[in-house]
Amino acid sequence: MDGTTPDSTAQAPSRQEGVIDDRPYVVDIAGIMRAIPHRYPFLLIDRIVDMVRNQSAIGIKNVTVNDNFFPGHFPGHPVMPGVLIIECMAQTSAVLVVRTLGQHAAGKLVYFMTIENAKFRRPVVPGDQLRVHVTKQRQRGNVWKFSGVARVDGVAVAEATYAAMIMTNSAPP
Repeated sequence: MDGTTPDSTAQAPSRQEGVIDDRPYVVDIAGIMRAIPHRYPFLLIDRIVDMVRNQSAIGIKNVTVNDNFFPGHFPGHPVMPGVLIIECMAQTSAVLVVRTLGQHAAGKLVYFMTIENAKFRRPVVPGDQLRVHVTKQRQRGNVWKFSGVARVDGVAVAEATYAAMIMTNSAPP
């Protein structure tokens, strides 16, 4: 199993080299972990749904009181830090980039470059499910620009535009 399943609204996808054609599909946690290097406690997204290669994706973050940041943010009044909501956007986008590039992404990492126009509309608390909608705005060489909106129950809680650069991973294995 490659961690990829077709979206229930999509037709049966054709698979070539483990990549699904430009139709919506789902990436489970195993597929996310193959795509990006993040691990506990910093792997924030649980699933990717409605991904369309080279276009858009929706990342899911199930927010629980057991998340490691809540004891310090804030004691007695748990609120998900805004910077981590932006990180959920970045992780969703990174999976989109890696899945879009396919084999060309081998040995490369996706690094944040800029964050612009970040806005936080309301607190995110335990029990919420973040649906992080990311859309590719453009790509020039190894630089990709995205817009992201995080929603809870269909209501926007945060938004931002940001850019990322794809670079060779120089760290030892």
